[in-house]
Amino acid sequence: MTFVVPRQADGRPVPDQPAPRLPVGVDGLVYGGDYNPEQWPEEVWAEDVALMRQAGVNLVSVAIHAWAALEPRPGEFDFGWLDRLLDLLHGAGIAVNLATPTVVPPAWLYRAHPAIRPVTRDGVELERGSRATFCPSAPAYRQAAAAITRQLGARYGDHPAVALWHVHNEYGAPVGACYCPESATAFRRWLRARHGDLDALNDAWGTSFWGQRYGEWAEVEPPRVSGTTGNPAHELDFARFCSDELLACYTAERDILREHSTVPVTTNFMTTNCKSIDYWRWAREVDVVANDHYLTAEARRNHIDLAMSADLTRAVAGGQPWMLMEHSTGAVNWQPRNIAKRPGEMRRNSLAHVARGADAVMFFQWRASRFGAEKFHSAMLPHAGTRSRLWQEVVRLGHDLGALHEVRGSLVRADVAVLWDWESWWALELDWRPSVDLSYRERVGAFYEQLWDARLTVDFVAPEADLTGYRLVVVPSLYLTSTAAAEVLHDYVAGGGTLVVSYFSGIVDANDTVHPGAHPGALRDVLGLEVEEFLPLRAGEEVSLDGGLRGDVWAEHVRPTGAETVHSYVDGPAAGGPAVTRHRLGDGVAWYVSTRLRGAALDAVLREVFPAAGVEARDDLPRDVEVVRRRGADADYLFVLNHTDAEVRLAASGTELLTGRRCESELTVPAGGTAVLRS
Repeated sequence: MTFVVPRQADGRPVPDQPAPRLPVGVDGLVYGGDYNPEQWPEEVWAEDVALMRQAGVNLVSVAIHAWAALEPRPGEFDFGWLDRLLDLLHGAGIAVNLATPTVVPPAWLYRAHPAIRPVTRDGVELERGSRATFCPSAPAYRQAAAAITRQLGARYGDHPAVALWHVHNEYGAPVGACYCPESATAFRRWLRARHGDLDALNDAWGTSFWGQRYGEWAEVEPPRVSGTTGNPAHELDFARFCSDELLACYTAERDILREHSTVPVTTNFMTTNCKSIDYWRWAREVDVVANDHYLTAEARRNHIDLAMSADLTRAVAGGQPWMLMEHSTGAVNWQPRNIAKRPGEMRRNSLAHVARGADAVMFFQWRASRFGAEKFHSAMLPHAGTRSRLWQEVVRLGHDLGALHEVRGSLVRADVAVLWDWESWWALELDWRPSVDLSYRERVGAFYEQLWDARLTVDFVAPEADLTGYRLVVVPSLYLTSTAAAEVLHDYVAGGGTLVVSYFSGIVDANDTVHPGAHPGALRDVLGLEVEEFLPLRAGEEVSLDGGLRGDVWAEHVRPTGAETVHSYVDGPAAGGPAVTRHRLGDGVAWYVSTRLRGAALDAVLREVFPAAGVEARDDLPRDVEVVRRRGADADYLFVLNHTDAEVRLAASGTELLTGRRCESELTVPAGGTAVLRS
């Protein structure tokens, strides 16, 4: 049995397709985590399996870091321990997400082929000893990765325990780029495929500036450290190449597995936190989208970043259910201050992912390690053992997910879309922009937080995606804007949509070339204005707007060409000029915000936008109470996650699935608690 989402040419699922099936043979919601038995004597395995059954675990990820254990010497394979492990798990009714262990090449491969070591931008060769430290373009790495993958596929392709294939692990982290000679050769090959010939390359990169013209392909190198900033178009193409080169590593292993197995294949994404991977492109190549997410432990409202990650993951999954492949039961070990999760927080985090479309909840890792770099990372089975609070919460979560089995396959619907583009993120944050304070993640996060506080569920969309059906589309940051993307936004507004665009969007094309004419280039017509001059502010400087609003970081000299002024600058370099505008175009309206608004100021502007868009914020609940709905064929499921320290009550009726209680008119959710209401 296979699971493949039928997709259109642009990567979106074909309409009216049935919801996907996740790992083969696993009923209900998936529950489990990374299992690393090679770290433990075999007598521990039976105890692990018994405890997994007690916790309700039904899927574990195996062999992710086990290349040296499976192939201790070149061409010499030891599968005996893995045979015994898979048989043990299968006998206990626990399915396996079997990995290709290619994230950690063994020591013998580095010794035999030193050229697989990656080289940094400034020419430093990185040594082995951590993970993901290899050059993705190195032939020796590619060949060895293919060989171990072929062995695993042939041996376990039809093993009854294997429900899912897990290729590699977290591509792009911690090394997302290599600047060695092998990478240079591969980069030139990639450029030929993209641009065709050197004339086209020189034109796209604007090499007439600073006399950078190329006369031979051999002259083109990766953008290594130079005397000052380099060519931004060169940098941008290299970022695309690096994402594509890692994708080629994934697809090579995936295709080998498909020769031997009909089991679905995936790899784990890190959607909001991995800048180097264009997941819109990658999502087309996996059979099911899987994601890893770890809270920024110190952040006071880190549950909002969690929600954003889940919404973006659902977006790259084409709106279909997806897998949470990794998160933590408690503290991680690699942040500056690794704050432990409070009682109930792990359960709430897990169910928040489910609320936003996850049909799987998995952790790193099953049993806490006694040695190595992650020995202080939390686990499902902690060092404190089964008498610990954490273990009791793990068992309770397994019970909860069992009670929510009917939620699997239901979908999340949203009225608001937010544009997200990895390429624009790359381009925005290259050197020599008008201000060092331009941050892609900050702007997206600021807008998302206000939408979250209004309890509006968000779909993230690619720049050229179909926007039909969305009442409101928000563009927090789109510095790189193609003509096609601009046309989509124009048609959306003209057709009756409501659009909100933030500053420094629409500026350049795919080659980081400024669109002709006044800024904001590609978006001038839809916004009905021209920006005559960027007016970045000094560190700590603010500007006042009428209505008591305040902005910082950025201002602009805006000249309306059809837009009307909604708010003006009261002081600062643009005093008296438009700060927030509104342009009526066809049957819709496009808003523009020309300064950095945050918190209450940004919320105030969005509250002016909502009524015309037909979007209604929900203000009847305390701050930090999260409400999300999943829709199934026969029922809706209302998730209420209380991130506060006080009990909350809301009007609702239906059956609360976690307790089995019937609610006639009012649902009570305790402090820090979660409820799931079937209606």
